Amino acid sequence: MSVLERFVRRILAELQRDARQSVQELSARVGLSSTPCWRRLKEIEKAGLIRRHTVLLDREAIGLKECLLAHVTLARHVGTAVDEFERAVLAHPEVIECYSTTGDADYILKVVVPDMKAYDHFLHKQIFAIAGVANVRTAVVLREVKYDTVLPIDTETP
Repeated sequence: MSVLERFVRRILAELQRDARQSVQELSARVGLSSTPCWRRLKEIEKAGLIRRHTVLLDREAIGLKECLLAHVTLARHVGTAVDEFERAVLAHPEVIECYSTTGDADYILKVVVPDMKAYDHFLHKQIFAIAGVANVRTAVVLREVKYDTVLPIDTETP
């Protein structure tokens, strides 16, 4: 599946829109009968194009009022410092995204917490406790202008 055929792209786009729809609903939306749609869906899953099925929650509605972007610089990139940092970040559910980057920071973490006191605690007890962390600059998210997980898939190209 290196080059995705049009129906596969349509199925992927539809699943991003609503992963809970039945094969019958999916097949009607992509223009296939149920059996060929089901087969393509199984091929998509077998090929690993779908990482997992999940649900998007409203973080503020569940009490995670603060969203912060932590720009982390490591003191060194030798030995196991990078691996230790990445393992530590993976272990903390407050970090919902982590990117290794170029530029001023080595990593950018997206952190969600109930309030600034919780972030201060997280920063001092978790992040600063990781060997090799030299500096953290934090940007406070004032509002999310765009928050989406849908990848742009061209569904029209043959």
